[in-house]
Amino acid sequence: MTSTFHNETKLGEVNYRLSATTDTTDAMVLDLLGSLDSGEVVADGRLRLPVEGGATVGKLLARVLTAHTRLRSRPSRHANANQPWTDTLDSTLRTEWLTAPEPDAAKLIRSIADDMARSATAIRARLARVGCDPDVPGRELSPAAATLLGATSGQSQGKT
Repeated sequence: MTSTFHNETKLGEVNYRLSATTDTTDAMVLDLLGSLDSGEVVADGRLRLPVEGGATVGKLLARVLTAHTRLRSRPSRHANANQPWTDTLDSTLRTEWLTAPEPDAAKLIRSIADDMARSATAIRARLARVGCDPDVPGRELSPAAATLLGATSGQSQGKT
């Protein structure tokens, strides 16, 4: 015996229709269609799985899709996030770090991050790449640490 369940919902501008059909082979087929009011299809897919796996796969899909939606809908707080670093930016970062009067590394990193419109994590990671010790303002990495952390050649010796 075949049985089918349909559900429809609208999220934003997209109308979603999900159908779950079971057949006599103990398999379930999930069909998803997402379309705009104009009729343009923006999502389309089919998934075939054992009936007993339906609830588990449903929970997995819900978690993955919820997490993905959160990531996609969260705008970056930092205007330059994910933008490439240039030689000029690297030089500016290195100069600010090595000449800063602020002795507190965390405060200095936050200040530079605000100035460069990047996250504190991005600044801390980049400091090591330009040959600066991210734990001590004004200090370069040792040659061994620079090699280990992949600092740009010559920068750990004070060259830019």
